[in-house]
Formats: sequence, C-alpha cells, structure tokens
Amino acid sequence: MTSTPLTGPHDLVEAAGHPHGGGNMKPHYDERLANEDLAPLRKQKWSSYNIFAFWMSDVHSVGGYVTAGSLFALGLQSWQVLVALIAGIVIVQVFANLVAKPSQKTGVPYPVINRVVFGIRGANIPAIIRGLIAIAWYGVQTFLAAESLNIVFLKFIPGSAALLDVSFAGLSALGWISYAILWTAQFLLFWNGMEVIRRFIDWAGPAVYLVMIVLAVYLVSQAGIENISFTLSTTQLDFWASIPVMFAAIALVVSYFSGPMLNFGDFARYGNSFAAVKKGNFWGLPINFLFFSLLTVITASATVPVFGELLTDPIKTVERIDTPFAILLGGLTFVTATVGINIVANFISPAFDFSNVAPKKISWRAGGMIAAVGSTFLMPWNWYSNSDAIHYSLGVLGALIGPLFGILIAGYYFAARQRVKVDAMFTMDAAGPYWYRNGFNPNAVKAVIAAGVPTVAIAVFPKLFADLGLFNVSWISDYSWFIGCGLGLMLFLLFERLDPRVPTFDGETEGISDGAVHGAAATAASEPPAISGGVPVPGSGSSGADAPAVLARTAQDAAVPERGTALPGRATAAGPRTGLLA
Repeated sequence: MTSTPLTGPHDLVEAAGHPHGGGNMKPHYDERLANEDLAPLRKQKWSSYNIFAFWMSDVHSVGGYVTAGSLFALGLQSWQVLVALIAGIVIVQVFANLVAKPSQKTGVPYPVINRVVFGIRGANIPAIIRGLIAIAWYGVQTFLAAESLNIVFLKFIPGSAALLDVSFAGLSALGWISYAILWTAQFLLFWNGMEVIRRFIDWAGPAVYLVMIVLAVYLVSQAGIENISFTLSTTQLDFWASIPVMFAAIALVVSYFSGPMLNFGDFARYGNSFAAVKKGNFWGLPINFLFFSLLTVITASATVPVFGELLTDPIKTVERIDTPFAILLGGLTFVTATVGINIVANFISPAFDFSNVAPKKISWRAGGMIAAVGSTFLMPWNWYSNSDAIHYSLGVLGALIGPLFGILIAGYYFAARQRVKVDAMFTMDAAGPYWYRNGFNPNAVKAVIAAGVPTVAIAVFPKLFADLGLFNVSWISDYSWFIGCGLGLMLFLLFERLDPRVPTFDGETEGISDGAVHGAAATAASEPPAISGGVPVPGSGSSGADAPAVLARTAQDAAVPERGTALPGRATAAGPRTGLLA
C-alpha cells in the first residue's frame, strides 16, 4: 500500500520532508484549532541544562550587555547594584516558574493555554499582540547582528567599505548583505525545527561565555587589575537618593526580561519535568545573570584605561581592538549571541502565535516565516535609532505584556485552580467548557481593556508631558510592567468573582491536568494504544524505546502509513486515540 503524503496547502513544510511538531493529535481535535505543533506533546525531553542554555542565549546579547552595564552607571554603590540585580532576577525567576507550569503540565504553547482563560477564539488576542511585538524586535535584533558582521567584512575585506556609499531603503549595500546573511542563517536554523534549535542554544551559550571571558581577561591584563572598578558612574548618590534608583534598577531588570517571561511557556512545554524546568531557571537566571553582569562590568571598566573612554557596547569594544583575530572572533561571537536571543525570544513565539490563529492553514514554520518576512518590511534600521518611534509604537504594545501576564496567572492558578481539561482546548463545540460567549471569555477581554488602557497611558504620557515641558513624572513608566501585571491579575479575579466563567471541574478526573501530573508526555504515554485495523497506531501511547519497533511492525505488517503521511479520511497521521489526559 502506498501512502499519500500530506500535500495540502497548510502542510507544505511537512510535505517538504521535515518532521512534524510531535503533537499528540487526536481525531476529534478540530482542525481549526489544532495541528501537530499546537497539540500536547507526545515527548518532553528537555533537561534542566537545556533550560539553562535557553536563558544563557537570552542573556548573552548586545542588549543584555548594555543593560547590565547600565546598572553599574546609575550612581549606586557596588553592593546596591548587587542587591538590585539579585532582587530583580529572582523576581524574574519566580514569574518564569509561574508561566512555565501550565505549559509544561499540559504540553501546549502559550497561545493554546490561553484558551482556558480567554476562550477558544479569545486566545488570539494575546497571541496577536505578542506576535506583533516579536516581529518588530526580530527585525531589530537581526539588524544589530548585521552591524557586528559589517565589522568583520570591513576588517578582512577592505574593499567592502565602498558598499557603505551605496544605499537602498535607508540601508547601505553592505548592511543589506549582512542582513540577508543573518536573515537566511536564522531562517535555516528555525526551519530545521526545535531539536536543532535546542542543540544550537546548548552550544551557543557556553561558546559566547568562553569568548567573553577571554575578552575580559585580555582587557584586564592590558588595563591592570588595580584599575578595575565595579562602579562605572562618575557621581555617587547618597543613601536616601539611591533608594528610588535601586527600585528603578530592579524594575529595569524585570522589564528587560518581560518578553521572554511571557514567552517561556513555549519552551517550558518541552521540559521533561517541572522540577527540571525550575532547576534550569535557577541556574539560568540568578546564577547566570549575576555572573554575566559581573563579567560585563569588569570588561566595561577595563575599557577606560585601555581606550581612554567608557565603552558599554561590546561591538564597539571589539572594533577598537586592533587585532584581526580578536575582531573576527568577537564579531562572530556577538553575531551568534544575537542570533541566539532572536531565535528564542522573537522567532519561535510568533510562530506559535500565528499558527494558533489558523492552524489548518498556518504551520509553526509558516508562522515563523510570517514573522521573519514581516520584520524586514518594517525596515527597523530606519526607526531603531529614533527613541520616540520606539516609545510611541513598541511602547504601546510592550505595555500590554504586563496585563497579559497577570491575566494568565490569575486565570490558571486562581480561577481554574490549575485544573485544565486539555482536550477541551481543541474543540469548537459551543457546549465546550472554554467556548464561553462565542468563543470569548468576556471577563478576560474586559480585563485586557481595563488594565491595558491605564498601563499604556502610564507608559506613553509621562514622556509626552515631559517632552512638552509640562511636568516630568517619567519615572512612573519604569514600573509599567508591574502596574499592568497587578491590574490585569486583580481585575480578572474581580470580574470572575462577579460573574464566574472559568470552570474548575471539581470532582472530575478524566481528561484533567491538575498541575500535579508529571507532564503531558507522561499522560500521553499512559494512554492505551489506539487500534487501526487491529494494529497499534504509531505515537498512540507507545514509549520512546519501543516506538521504532511499533513503526516497523505497523509499516511492514499492516501497511499503515508512518508519521508524515495521511491516514484515510484524516488530516493527520498521529493515529486515532481513545484515551484522555488524566
């Protein structure tokens, strides 16, 4: 029997021979809500090291370097900076654990778990907001990586300087070449799927650390260790004046990681246990970020005696080292670092977001391509240097991250009490528990609006007032994430108290993820294998160890198609399944 490949317009990626998303597709899942990238995972294989490496890739970037260095230039004493760093990153760790649990336990990405809170259709609201933010920053990060690559070209191919004099759409010819190279490299990395991405970030994080340590040692040896200071500011604040600055520094750390925190469920779903995810977060956040920050300030401090000025941009630091090998190694390292953060923060998440909007037509890879192509049309090089453009465009969208975070936490932990009927997230049945009102939970929609409007106002208007010379209360904008998160959480709980919508399934056990199970993969493996023509179907309850044998028996003895091919009358090849998540 010859199997028929999946060649529908929504399955071009799979038809090209690439693996599916590994989702536990079931025959009763509605194709308008599910594909193998959005369905609960069959296998969750990421260890604590993989999570640790994820955070390394997120921290090791030009933006992370500048952010960490800026904390030491606020006029605080070294111990105050240390306290602010620890406090801020521990808050990030706690919040990352909170957003990780629902996705790890159910095995679904961020936009899907939001169906519990926002409703089957309403989940597209946070998905689209998050996707638009990621598109913009994906272009910015690719542009920054291209700037690093330009340095390498200019050093080793002097004739490439002539390309700086030719420009198109605001970017030089050399800039376009570097941007195209980085865009294509990220495209290829993403196209090969999460397993290849996991291996890349496993390697990239330690590699960037190694080069940064070498750079720090070199600069310290040139400057002399006695000239290294952990205070980069030329002025020192007194104790009482430093207190609000410390709080602002804490808020800066949390705000910097607010995007990855919201996105983290997309990666935590791959964790082999919630304990492994928490362990990875511990090493990847407080330990990793503290070491990275100290390494950053040592390197930046050494630039003063070596180059005669403070350099907090690592690209400019590498550029000033007049050694070809150093420029090559440093330039490529920061290219790698920027690609790493771009993939984990701005590529994977919008891929899930856009796939969630129309799973039948948009695969995970197609969603990622929408983000990548869209970011180029935004031409970030034309507005990235304009602080007003960033503030009044991305500032509005970014201000909504806090409310979205607070609503998710309130919905999962308080309203639903960590009890989720997993299969119900994939049905358009109007009688389903997450249909609410025409697919929207009115409480979540009202909470987004009620929390989002004041949070956007807090993020935007203080700067506007200051620019107009009226009064300056711009300091309040530093806390927009906290204000938005708190408002989103409290307002959603208030609306749920007045008009309860989110079900808790008290007394039910069948098909319920209650936050105590090991994870989605454990429950999928415990399901009884489905029967198709008297033969177990691949992926339906078989363990990883016996999967090859099952596939071989199925293909050889029963001529049932393997994964990646279509079963008669079905849109996926996962095989019919009868069990429910318990």
